[in-house]
Amino acid sequence: MTVNPGDTAPDFTMPTDGGGTVTLSGLSGRKVVLYFYPKDDTPGCTKEASGFRDTMPDFSALEAEIIGISKDTVASHDRFKAKHGLNFRLACDADGKVCEDYGVWVEKSMYGRKYMGIERATFLIDGAGVVRRVWRKVTVPGHVEEVLQATRAL
Repeated sequence: MTVNPGDTAPDFTMPTDGGGTVTLSGLSGRKVVLYFYPKDDTPGCTKEASGFRDTMPDFSALEAEIIGISKDTVASHDRFKAKHGLNFRLACDADGKVCEDYGVWVEKSMYGRKYMGIERATFLIDGAGVVRRVWRKVTVPGHVEEVLQATRAL
């Protein structure tokens, strides 16, 4: 499945860090930035998460919610969040259903070896639950600023 701008964002309920849960439809009326990332506490993922952490006041002023999603466990999310002072929710997609619903569970290749993994991607969703922007195969430098600009324009 692939999610494109103009599509209704697939709803979900997932466990989050701190023993909570998040349901997309429960955030109705708010802008939502869903960013999918491969693995907690790896260099690129830490840099991306830190970028969202540092701009969280700007996103909050726009009434935007940021949710990081990976297949890591809640315990891993708790450690990652504490280690880097992350100030937004990290959701656990252990069974990969949400990754599949958003089309980010893809075949990857490293050193000639093919494997399945999460494609770094971000989805900007408006208050009515409609996807307004999609970034796939994200390159981390400059990405958070681009998402923030798009959120301001929404």
